[in-house]
Amino acid sequence: MSTQHDLIVIGAGPGGYVAAIRAAQLGLNVGCVELEPALGGTCLRVGCIPSKALLEASERFHEAQHALASFGVRASGVELDLPTMLARKDTIVEGLTSGIAGLFKKHKITRYFGHGRFTGQAGGDTQVVVRADDGAETALSAPRVIIATGSRLAPLRGVELDGDRVGGSTEALSYPEVPKHLVVIGAGVIGLELGSVWSRLGAQVTVLEYLDRILPGMDEELAREAKRVFEKQGLVFRLGSRVTGARQEGEGAVVEVDGAEPIHCDRVLLSTGRLPNTEGLALDTIGVALDERGRVPVGAHFETSAPGVYAIGDVIRGPMLAHKAEDEGVACAEYLVTGYGHVNYDAIPSVVYTHPEIACVGRTEEELKEAGVPYRKGSFPFMANGRARALGSTEGRVKMLAHAETDRVLGVHILGPRAGDLIAECAVAMEYGASSEDIARACHAHPTLAEVVKEAALAVDKRPIHI
Repeated sequence: MSTQHDLIVIGAGPGGYVAAIRAAQLGLNVGCVELEPALGGTCLRVGCIPSKALLEASERFHEAQHALASFGVRASGVELDLPTMLARKDTIVEGLTSGIAGLFKKHKITRYFGHGRFTGQAGGDTQVVVRADDGAETALSAPRVIIATGSRLAPLRGVELDGDRVGGSTEALSYPEVPKHLVVIGAGVIGLELGSVWSRLGAQVTVLEYLDRILPGMDEELAREAKRVFEKQGLVFRLGSRVTGARQEGEGAVVEVDGAEPIHCDRVLLSTGRLPNTEGLALDTIGVALDERGRVPVGAHFETSAPGVYAIGDVIRGPMLAHKAEDEGVACAEYLVTGYGHVNYDAIPSVVYTHPEIACVGRTEEELKEAGVPYRKGSFPFMANGRARALGSTEGRVKMLAHAETDRVLGVHILGPRAGDLIAECAVAMEYGASSEDIARACHAHPTLAEVVKEAALAVDKRPIHI
């Protein structure tokens, strides 16, 4: 006998738990399967949230050491209390995971502990078995199932992960001491964020990147500017470096780079990407085949090749972002109940929470050139903004790209203070098909950082006021 639900969600990360809650709001009887004891997935437990807690804490520490004097605040004897910093991070995570558990209770969502796998389809239902740590199995069935199992660290040939000296982001969130020398493999978002944390806390950080640039996929002009900023902060970049191996060596580690001397260090952070979590789902039992990158192919409404089975988040195409998964979770749940659900993939923002932050939405200048789309560009520096000067954070700029013929905003790229918050205005503008003129004509409060967005919009038409 199996327990019957209207909907089963496999995975309780940002996509899964949001889909479960929205479906329950719409009146469905929902069961959610999650392997980890705490809800929230990688993002909440060992990703987005704990890393932001450390980024904020390390920035406060660095500011107290190096920046407060310029504000007329003299601080002496500033010391790092790493155990307290890490404990604060854990407290934040625990509070949020328990909050999701409370939401599950509020919406009467049944939570199942264990690993879920498909066992077949019959009579319009899909069967799922949940296997707990003790081996006990629970059979479930539902006419609709959403796969939301997220992603995991992508391995790199020759890099021997030991969970201590050589590890991924999970280990880098809880180093028991500040490494004297940390080597980061990969100059993407995770590597730069966690590299920044430990650099601020006193580590020498070397970033190895196979490509000839940092932040692949983001606007190249701003990525070059960001690299210069990070170098001034002390990060060392070795671009065009092919890592052939990394392993623990004594009390430290060694990293081997093609054509160069081995690098001896205290710890290694592997951050070269992530892979979809599709292993162990037994997708073959319901006739679902993966694509060439291990993702679940889906149609316009997240439907897989198996009737009644859907997939969202990191296991399908698109950027591996928590908010993308959340939006897909809402859209999929609404489609199941109302027959309509949509995500505008042209208006999904992305943020790098370094200092200064980097944020973008829409297409890059390189993408527009490659596609042959005519465009105009406006740019405005934070150096010319009063609020940025008051904050003491003037590096970077806002860059806006608009269609040359219609003026519709096609992309916005920001390097600067609180870029992650500023990008929201741009995402909303693009969602509603705004032109750069629309943004330029909207009144922005003074003095605010948002005025830089307005000035960049004015610059598209070559008429910025304050430069």
